[in-house]
Amino acid sequence: MQKRFITMTGGITILLVLILLTCSPQRNLLQQVQHDGVLRVLTRNSATTYFNGPHGTSGLEYDLITAFAKHLGVKADIRSENNLQDILQQVESGQVQIAAAGLTVTEQRKKRVRFTPPYQYITQQLIYRTGAARPHSIKDLLNGDLEVIANSSHAERLKTLKQALPALKWRENTTAKSTELLTLVAEQLIDFTIADSNEAALQRRYHPELRVAFDVSEAQGLAWALRAGKDDSLYREAQNFFNSLQKSGKLEQMLSQYYSHVRTYNYAGTPTYLRHIKQRMHRYQPLFERAALDNNLDWRLLAAVSYQESNWNPRAVSPTGVRGMMMLTRVTAKQLGIKKRTDPAQSIEGGARYIKSLYQRFPEVAEPDRTWLTLAAYNVGFGHVKDARAITAQRGGNENKWADVKQSLPLLRKRKWYKKTQYGYARGHEPVRYVENIRSYYDILRWRTERELPSRNNLAFSLPAL
Repeated sequence: MQKRFITMTGGITILLVLILLTCSPQRNLLQQVQHDGVLRVLTRNSATTYFNGPHGTSGLEYDLITAFAKHLGVKADIRSENNLQDILQQVESGQVQIAAAGLTVTEQRKKRVRFTPPYQYITQQLIYRTGAARPHSIKDLLNGDLEVIANSSHAERLKTLKQALPALKWRENTTAKSTELLTLVAEQLIDFTIADSNEAALQRRYHPELRVAFDVSEAQGLAWALRAGKDDSLYREAQNFFNSLQKSGKLEQMLSQYYSHVRTYNYAGTPTYLRHIKQRMHRYQPLFERAALDNNLDWRLLAAVSYQESNWNPRAVSPTGVRGMMMLTRVTAKQLGIKKRTDPAQSIEGGARYIKSLYQRFPEVAEPDRTWLTLAAYNVGFGHVKDARAITAQRGGNENKWADVKQSLPLLRKRKWYKKTQYGYARGHEPVRYVENIRSYYDILRWRTERELPSRNNLAFSLPAL
């Protein structure tokens, strides 16, 4: 009897446990992500999304997704996929929870996935090569060779345009990246392609032959894609996240980090810069590499600074008396033990040591902002950058973010502001342009060296920028 009672009691206990389990509420997607501690994300490898840069993994999408993961209190499991069809399919099937891949919001895609609020707006642009006749409308493409990425928003747009112009033809590439099609145009292997305006702006610095003919679309948003369905918990949290980023100004700060130097870039100077890389770099590259290695710098950054200073002219002299490859003042050269400023080796070594010394004065600043503040100090002086950072804090900005400090530097020209500072008046607009120019020179030099000019010292490529 007792054995029978125990058996019955055990059965009732199991039954109660099963009832409780079935009655307990199911976790929604947001709760499941937070319970698992992992957010599964798919992105694309490109300069506008996700890439390995001099300061480690970088890219606008990378920064956004890591910020969102931190907001959720989880880690981001980021994988890369370049096939647009596969990206959307993995979102639809639930293999990944978010696609953060620079995806354009289109009507066709909205039928398949749910998009967050856009974080950036672009236009689709028709790209051709200089020397060819500039197209002025879609009709001008009828006799040309047009190629776009398969399953892209560009292909979608062309299908729409074809309804009004049935003779319109193009080829869809299933394996290439957008950057590769831009290279094909630059090398005259195809006549035209379509690129997003943000990517075209970045790539035209590397290919000065490329030109924008006209916009193929109105402004379109770039956004994250999530699985469509009844469970919108993760989507609503992402929506709140982007709204908060927008209101706080952090989104603009992120965009500025990747595009501010591109917005102000003078494309007309690219051919001259590329010519100087070919004609002058071989003479000075060993000196840049040696000085960079001695001071734990990226030699290409050091070379970019030198180009901004002197166009790699060892005999360069300014009206203020600075001279040489790194345009050192007499006082700075003396402090560094440089005896002959017009000697390329001495000037480059002195400049490298000076950059390193300035860099060490910003220990509290994270990369890449630490590098940009260092370069601003090289140009206008550490004291004026210190003043600009103080003004930034007074105005409610982040004194450790270049995107904020560069807004304050020009205020050093205004009496209202400089009279309250420790170091006084400065032509604060100059270091802003100075840093943005160097950033573009550095990007171009990295791109060229990684493809065409292998370094004599591979170690220099693995070092941090500073």
